[in-house]
Amino acid sequence: MKVLLVHPSALLYSQVYLRLEPLGMEYVASALREAGHEVQLIDLQIFRQHHFEKQLRSFRPDAVGFSVNYLPNVPEVIDLAKRTKELSPEIFVFLGGHSLSFVTQEVLRYGDGAIDCIIQGEGESTAPAMLAALPQIEAVPGVVTLNAVGPQPTLQANIDRYRPARDLTRKRGKYFIGELDPCASIEFSRGCPWDCSFCSAWTFYGRSYRKADPEWVADEMRRIHEPNLFIVDDVAFVHAEHGMAIADAMERHGVCKQFYAETRCDVLIRNEEVFARWAKLGLTYMFLGLESLDAEQLKRFRKRSTPNENFKALEIARKLGIRVAINLITDPSWTEQQFRHAQEWAMQVPEIVHLTVATPYPGTELFHSDLPSLTSTDYRLFDIQHAVLPSRLPLREFYAQLVKTQSIINRKFMGWQTAFGVSRILAGQLLRGQTNFLKMLFRFNRAYNAERFYSDHFKPVRYHLQRPSDANRKMTSKELMIHAPAPARNGSARPLRKEPQRQASQKVTVTED
Repeated sequence: MKVLLVHPSALLYSQVYLRLEPLGMEYVASALREAGHEVQLIDLQIFRQHHFEKQLRSFRPDAVGFSVNYLPNVPEVIDLAKRTKELSPEIFVFLGGHSLSFVTQEVLRYGDGAIDCIIQGEGESTAPAMLAALPQIEAVPGVVTLNAVGPQPTLQANIDRYRPARDLTRKRGKYFIGELDPCASIEFSRGCPWDCSFCSAWTFYGRSYRKADPEWVADEMRRIHEPNLFIVDDVAFVHAEHGMAIADAMERHGVCKQFYAETRCDVLIRNEEVFARWAKLGLTYMFLGLESLDAEQLKRFRKRSTPNENFKALEIARKLGIRVAINLITDPSWTEQQFRHAQEWAMQVPEIVHLTVATPYPGTELFHSDLPSLTSTDYRLFDIQHAVLPSRLPLREFYAQLVKTQSIINRKFMGWQTAFGVSRILAGQLLRGQTNFLKMLFRFNRAYNAERFYSDHFKPVRYHLQRPSDANRKMTSKELMIHAPAPARNGSARPLRKEPQRQASQKVTVTED
């Protein structure tokens, strides 16, 4: 079969700070190719809808698959699915992705028959099995239709089973993250063994943590042309020996790259020697989710870390010479004083600080505990930049404080001052035809606008996030999980030892089965 895979357009955050290659879709494309299908891919972060329609007419696929890793892309993808059926009613249309896995039935209903099925969970195994089973797909694990829900999917044992089909992504020079321009993406591990209340990674992956073979990783790096790599792992280097083994393999293969990774503060503290070695190998940037400066809020988030531990991790990163980007979660209940406190702290530290807005996503505990309080069910506002919970300040004032605070913080690393400071880097990039980083330095004010954020709440809404009918019922961890447990390969797919539980103030409690 001829299969066209489609990645949706960029979210607000990606319009400024980064644009990453659709690595998950490249994995699925590789699996489909191995199954004998002819595959093309289009990334609407780079191309536009008319390019998609042109490719639809020229390639004439038998099936079109859309990725929906982020909730705000749901309306766009529903409309694209409908447009696909308008142009070619015989095409089999399927959807998949992280966020979509938690809202399958409502999206199928909104499709009005244009969406033939949705794949829940990882797509590398399910997509080929689904196409092989056509038209009787209801019994395929992970496949959901309007009329049937297939068996629960299992996690694939080997995350290095397929090599990403990077040759299918065009204009690869458009992918970047901050100063690393251009930048490809790579996966060392998949999943997260922690269970933060605001995150759906653990409910999607079942608190599993699977590792790719170090030799495979190093060989994949060697094949990548870009000089920079973003490590997409939810938590990099959870297991110290795995990080060291990849470093050993890199040295054997003669790999020389710059890296951007993200990890937890407690992992950085525990495995400092791993990060020290990687700093020498090219780990230039790192994202740390501090989430909050307040100990009580960290408990509510079930981060299992304290502000002092987080500050210790920052000191280690500074000592190692790794530049850090920090995330702080802005609660809609913040007052002007709390915004000022965040701003004052951010201006005192050398790190890059980003503010996101607390957002209860489907698949998280917060979604069920905060569900009665939602002020909007517009998918487009669930982008961690908009407030969908009641704000203590008037909503317009909340956004004014949010944008003002981020704008002041950004003066440290965006604008002309930064451009002059990194002029040698920019000159080298411009000589290679790379302009993403330069444009990023001046794009904030255009994208981040308080009035724009406020007015977004009053746009017509055609597709609403559905509220569960049993929203007040106690949920079990099993009910939140997307995948069924899978046999571990060398123990890597099993959750890590659980840490001591701390009491979290939640309206809904998730219980172990």
